[in-house]
Amino acid sequence: MNQAVVTERFTVSDRVRDAMAVSLRGCEELLPQDEWLKKLARSEATGTPLRIKLGLDPTAPDIHIGHTVVLNKMRQLQDLGHTVIFLIGDFTSMIGDPSGRNSTRPPLTSEQIQANADTYYRQASLVLDPARTEIRYNSEWSDPLGARGMIQLAAKYTVARMMERDDFHKRFTEGRSISVHEFLYPLMQGYDSVALRSDLELGGTDQKFNLLMGRHLQQEWGQEPQCILTMPLLEGLDGVEKMSKSKGNYIGVTEPANTLFAKVMSISDTLMWRWYTLLSFRSEAEIAALRAEVEGGRNPRDAKVALARELTSRFHGAAAADAAEQDFVNRSRGGLPEEMPELALAGAPLGIGALLKQAGLAPSTSEANRLIDGGGVRVDQSAVSDKGLKLAAGTYVVQVGKRKFARVTLS
Repeated sequence: MNQAVVTERFTVSDRVRDAMAVSLRGCEELLPQDEWLKKLARSEATGTPLRIKLGLDPTAPDIHIGHTVVLNKMRQLQDLGHTVIFLIGDFTSMIGDPSGRNSTRPPLTSEQIQANADTYYRQASLVLDPARTEIRYNSEWSDPLGARGMIQLAAKYTVARMMERDDFHKRFTEGRSISVHEFLYPLMQGYDSVALRSDLELGGTDQKFNLLMGRHLQQEWGQEPQCILTMPLLEGLDGVEKMSKSKGNYIGVTEPANTLFAKVMSISDTLMWRWYTLLSFRSEAEIAALRAEVEGGRNPRDAKVALARELTSRFHGAAAADAAEQDFVNRSRGGLPEEMPELALAGAPLGIGALLKQAGLAPSTSEANRLIDGGGVRVDQSAVSDKGLKLAAGTYVVQVGKRKFARVTLS
């Protein structure tokens, strides 16, 4: 029988230890851990849920699964019974977060912010439980501050401390522009924690300075300071660079189910286990057991299929995941996907390079030729090796790589 440890007057039970393990799973830092343990113990003893905040500036309308790493952590804590606050930074978006930037970020209009926020929350709700999520906008308390309140807030922090921040320090030493309003961003994010009386704030590793600002300002206002939890940035499909649309190594949460499933199946066996830790809702014990089976001789493809099914189900539903798995199996056996784009082109006889470009299967004729040289082009399931091939009028299934298909009717 485990002996309970008592911190202050609250008992650290096995259930509290389990909650701590859930909190630490996959995280980069949890600061200070002893304070978070006390908060968890107090919450269990009093039956009072903790207030857990995630602030997101809706600077873009769509998210990829890399963005869902921190949302997954929110859902895990939500499932422990705590209050999750999805904070939309409609006010702070108008300032622009300077984190990790080498130049001033242009502010968004209120119309852009609202449109992005609506789409972002719909997508985030595929991870969070909407019925148990508190949605707030920081304009609720930021707008009423006014000029007087803003000046009083700015008096709570020094310029010297602000310049300790890496991106500000780097830009200053390189002679790059720093606008005065950018100093307001971490102050306003910190003030959000005061307004919400946050117990824990989550963010990416690049948000640590802003998260600590919340602790500082809560103390200035006489509140118990929040703890902070940072999550790592997810590596993309290449397993090297962080997931990014600009690098093309991402999976969008709104991508078709078949595409999402196939992309998950394309990751390396090594990267798969990191994705399990950061993206799966399976328990760590389940993941460890699965990994032991693979190390004991089970085909790692089975584990990857399970992960692909889980993620596809999350964003598209179980039926779509079933269909996506079957589609993937058909393709791996040389079959064709059940659905593919259909288009009509004129100009027969048409060169294969021009056809690939006009069908949107290659960005240029020269790239199409490179794909042919690499053996990545098929017409009606037959590999194309002749870059001078001309196709007569008719209907063809054209394939580029493993995932690009189109049914082209040429006239």
